[in-house]
Amino acid sequence: MVTDIQRSEWGGVVAAATAELRGVAGRPAAVHTRHVGPRLAEIGALMVAAAAARFALVEEAISRGVVSESDSASAVDWVLENCPQASRGEAAQLVRVVQACQAPKMGILGDAVAQGRVSVGNAAVALAEFGRLEPRLTDEARETVLQGFVDIAADCGPREIRELRSRIIATYGGQGEFQIREDRLKRQTALSQPVDDDGVKEYRLRLDPEASAVLEAALGPLAAPRPSTEGGPDLRGSDQRRGEALIEIVRRGVAAAEGVPVTDKATLFVTMDFDGLRDRTGSGSTLTGDLLAPETVRRLACDASLIPMVLGTTGEILDVGRTLRLCPPKMLKALWIRDGGCTFPGCSRPSTWCDAHHVVHWANGGATDLSNMALLCARHHTKVHQRDFRATVDAAGVTWHV
Repeated sequence: MVTDIQRSEWGGVVAAATAELRGVAGRPAAVHTRHVGPRLAEIGALMVAAAAARFALVEEAISRGVVSESDSASAVDWVLENCPQASRGEAAQLVRVVQACQAPKMGILGDAVAQGRVSVGNAAVALAEFGRLEPRLTDEARETVLQGFVDIAADCGPREIRELRSRIIATYGGQGEFQIREDRLKRQTALSQPVDDDGVKEYRLRLDPEASAVLEAALGPLAAPRPSTEGGPDLRGSDQRRGEALIEIVRRGVAAAEGVPVTDKATLFVTMDFDGLRDRTGSGSTLTGDLLAPETVRRLACDASLIPMVLGTTGEILDVGRTLRLCPPKMLKALWIRDGGCTFPGCSRPSTWCDAHHVVHWANGGATDLSNMALLCARHHTKVHQRDFRATVDAAGVTWHV
């Protein structure tokens, strides 16, 4: 309950504070130099307290029935009528947060907003993120996750709140939820048709976490500034360097289309604990902080595009991927001849489009030799790891048990 304050007392306090603020705004030069910083801090604290009080009063008005008994068409209209300084968007967001926080399970978030620890804007983002995640969480994890959102919303902004999504699903999601999400994101990969902007073609590129990590690993070395020369330093901006690096990657790939690529694929470093890699649980982490689902890491580990950093139970590095686990170029060519293309039933993609797959994964003791290798195109390589399909390799070829 909001403390009952006499109208005259309240009016006097607000009027005095308003007059003081207007005085500072009208004559900032009158504030002594040593007081400028403290005055700014005091105004910031006042703004936080005012926002918390506005939230508490709207919550009280809805709870008491003040809004429902008024002539206002909606709670948003009631807020705008009594607080005309707010925009309709601000009022709508405030009402949404108040109404959502009235649910018993959201009490900790409502208390944090009323106490001024969490802003209404951050609370709205936290509510939206928690709503998306809740169906994917285990029952015992919901309270812990909500408390985590409250804590991060108190100290950070919307971007940091949204960045929690992948880590929460990987840590607290139900069995297989993180892999399901990653597989769903993969279907959203897209490159738009070019839009002409006075001779410059503009594209929009959308990538899932795996594809983004691979692209960033490839761009990194090529997008670095050129060393300074007699002509001076590299004056290209970051965006220009990255754009030119992407074109260079495409040119190299096209030039190597007739055989084994003349340059290695992008080197992608992924850190994951051994138990998670073996048991298909948890997640792997790239150098950029992106999280990859366990089956995605197992699939990538079949190829030279990944350098795995395998950790033990106490975090020590057990193994850094070595060439023994990779399919060398001579063996890859032998697979091209032996398998003749993708070995998955019904697939006709040619050999040069395929990856060398360990039938028994190297994390489970599988050897890198022809008797344990099979060619798979990118689509079926993903499917084999997602569904844990098994195969037999013998003199007759590769037989998939699907």
